[in-house]
Amino acid sequence: MIKPHELRPMSEKEIQQRIKDNLEALDKMKFQKAVGGDVKNPVQARFLKKEIARMRTILHEREIAKAKNKTADSSDKSEVA
Repeated sequence: MIKPHELRPMSEKEIQQRIKDNLEALDKMKFQKAVGGDVKNPVQARFLKKEIARMRTILHEREIAKAKNKTADSSDKSEVA
């Protein structure tokens, strides 16, 4: 399980790729369970879901920071003019 402090230095593309990989792994686990096969580690699904949520949270934090910077930059420019 990856911690948020390990995710923050990663680029957005790296995080997006990890999200995609985790979603694929989760889908495989769900398919195995639906077909009636044994899932090697059923608790792994919970960890994958949490990790996906963490990564999406980091991406959302970055979007919010970018939006704040844009509004701050535009207000600074309007004050100068």
